[in-house]
Amino acid sequence: MNLETRAIAVKALENTQFTTYWLSGEDKPEATDALSEDVSCDLLIVGAGFCGLWAALQAKEKNPDRHVVVIEGAEVANGATGRPAAILSTSVMHGIANTERMFPDEVAPLERLGMENSDGFRDTIERFNIDCDLEWGGELTVAVGEGELPSLQETHDLFVKYGHDARMYTRDELKEEIDSPIFDGGFMISKRSGTVHPGKLAWGLRRAILEIGVELYENTPLLKTSKTSDGVSVKTLRGAVLAKKVLLCTNAYAAGHKNIRKRVIAIRDRIVVTEPLTDEQLSRIGWKSRCGIYDTRVQLKYMRLTADNRILFGGRLAYFFGNNTDPQVDKSAASFVPLFEAFLRTFPQLADVSVAHAWSGPIGLTTRMAVHYQNYYNGDMVYAGGYSGFGVTATRFGSRVGLDILDDLDTPERKLNFARTMPGYMPPEPFRWLGFKFTMYALDTLEARGGWRKLWVKMVKGMGFPITHN
Repeated sequence: MNLETRAIAVKALENTQFTTYWLSGEDKPEATDALSEDVSCDLLIVGAGFCGLWAALQAKEKNPDRHVVVIEGAEVANGATGRPAAILSTSVMHGIANTERMFPDEVAPLERLGMENSDGFRDTIERFNIDCDLEWGGELTVAVGEGELPSLQETHDLFVKYGHDARMYTRDELKEEIDSPIFDGGFMISKRSGTVHPGKLAWGLRRAILEIGVELYENTPLLKTSKTSDGVSVKTLRGAVLAKKVLLCTNAYAAGHKNIRKRVIAIRDRIVVTEPLTDEQLSRIGWKSRCGIYDTRVQLKYMRLTADNRILFGGRLAYFFGNNTDPQVDKSAASFVPLFEAFLRTFPQLADVSVAHAWSGPIGLTTRMAVHYQNYYNGDMVYAGGYSGFGVTATRFGSRVGLDILDDLDTPERKLNFARTMPGYMPPEPFRWLGFKFTMYALDTLEARGGWRKLWVKMVKGMGFPITHN
């Protein structure tokens, strides 16, 4: 531990607000009324994050006469939708390397579908005139350590093989783009990649679904579901919904059926956002293209600029016993000091910046790292979730396929393995908590101490848990 770096990190977090930056603006709309009576509909969507919003929009646009209702336990974007880095990617399976890991025979169609999905994402924003600070600056992956360069080259070559516009950078070339002493090279995806303000995007999609006739009830948590003779009954606090079909877009919260959690763990991801950088501070690091960035550290870090030149920096994972999605400890500076220390190692020339916002929240971790589908009540209720990242764009695709499954449509996507298979089972408590704690300790000390930690990490990856970037 570098005591000087620790002291700088502690000071930087002295006046931090432990709330998400994305939902702090004045643009946040007033919540709709909660459901207060029994209603019926053709399609009920549970959850008003990106997956649920995209599902509602696509379902209603495809069939304007379909009666679509959305219920949300809190307010729109309350979950992972209001917390991500929001780096835009074409991937629908958590990155091309993960696609090859999980579905090596389907990389070509999944990459093609991902490009089409990104084009549809852009078209929706333009058609509904959604102002969401959208910047198409690209997506940069950087190597931390020269030993990561061969793996980086392999991933670059995969992108090129499947039709992406990818360019490799040497260490010196990369320094002209962004100046960090720990970046040893990288590659850039220029097209269909960039950054967005996720709060503004979610609020724009919210406005869009209301405009086209979707009914939205916020502050309406799901309490219980049950099968009926002609659909599914969903009980809430002050009313019930009788729906012909139900799409569960509850991701890490896994609401809707007790069996969902057998395959989904609520892993917490931490993020810090700085105060706005001055022009002089920004000049110290460059960042000419304003691209989103991922690195190859054992615990992957990611970073981006906001429209007002703050740096968002995230990537330190945690898990709390019993899938606790709101631990009090993550509302204090102590949880974020190690993350900001990583920021300072990345950009030591920015030791004079302070942290304005810091937050964490659950993401849906599975052995797949990407969307999967669980069927309940003879197919009348489908869970579409398991997004562990890349969800701003991937949820549009994932929800569309979920609707196809729910409606039993014969589409090409449904014939692919990702739509017909599920990730492996997760161990029950206390084993999942003990396993995660032990694994995170191994990851935290792997680079410095090695030894048995390498064997442990290799074993965990062999079990299907993609716990490191490579």
